Amino acid sequence: MSKLKTASVLAFERKLANSDGKMYAGNWQQRANSTAWPSINLQEKSVRGVISNRQKSAIDPVKFDQQLNNANLQTVDAAALPFDCDTLKVSFTLRVLGNLSIPSACNSPEYQQKLSDIINGYKSEVGFALLAQRYAENIANGRFLWRNRFGANMCEVHVTYKDQAPLIFNALDFSLREFGHENTQLKQLAQIIQTGLESSDTSEFLKVNAFVQLGEAQEVFPSQELILDKQKGAKSKVLYELENGAAMHSQKIGNALRTIDTWHPGAGEVGPIAVETYGAVTSRGTAYRARVDSGKVDFFTLLDQWVLKDIIPPVEQQHFVVATFIRGGVFGASGKE
Repeated sequence: MSKLKTASVLAFERKLANSDGKMYAGNWQQRANSTAWPSINLQEKSVRGVISNRQKSAIDPVKFDQQLNNANLQTVDAAALPFDCDTLKVSFTLRVLGNLSIPSACNSPEYQQKLSDIINGYKSEVGFALLAQRYAENIANGRFLWRNRFGANMCEVHVTYKDQAPLIFNALDFSLREFGHENTQLKQLAQIIQTGLESSDTSEFLKVNAFVQLGEAQEVFPSQELILDKQKGAKSKVLYELENGAAMHSQKIGNALRTIDTWHPGAGEVGPIAVETYGAVTSRGTAYRARVDSGKVDFFTLLDQWVLKDIIPPVEQQHFVVATFIRGGVFGASGKE
């Protein structure tokens, strides 16, 4: 029997399929009847700033003064609540898919069978309850609001499932660094997500509305567009617009939902990070699972040991590997290896 090798073509579709997030404006007291709230418009501003970035230490003092006296002219997008509105509403939908043990693409039947056996073994022996609980908490705590959550007076997340009454969470009651919060509604949400992940032929569909009381006319923070080919004189900040209103990228919301990895070596320092193959956090310039002192706990090392060498990872790293499959991606081995 030939030695099992990693498939050169191996891909998984994401199982937490969330939409973009639309942003609306209204008032806290009317949040129960928010269907007619208007979208938040983007405003273009031309501002005259000052040069405040770090300068070369060897610069001539005269030139330095001249540079600082020059205006830093910028054109930017901005978004804010109207002067008669105190609350931001962010809405998105989430579809939870099952069939995790079947890759969307795999060119090695032997490898696919071994991988399916491992995922099904995790499902029966460990289960999806913990992962579903953490995904549920990241909805309930409003992590997907990102900067819009900080400094809020009040923050509620309403989750609607089928024709049932919404599950309502006070997001500020939840920690962003620790998991394990328990209440009846959170258990219900976690069970819905778990059912979707465990399903073989159906999916679960959720509607999420978050309400953030910020105060009248306060600035809000949609996603910022990445401009790869920046033209001279173009806007220095372009915000994401969807259907003539401010919005958040689905990728940004999805990143927040999968911020459940507390099993990486730097968890004590930075808390949970998004599930990524190497534990990369670009804002910190660190890949926590690829560091020399991490002990080889990146996804590919753990996966190869588990599938090719029958070295079963500790349970917490099994959670991470399975969560990476739920995240989705292309995981095949290069033909040059």
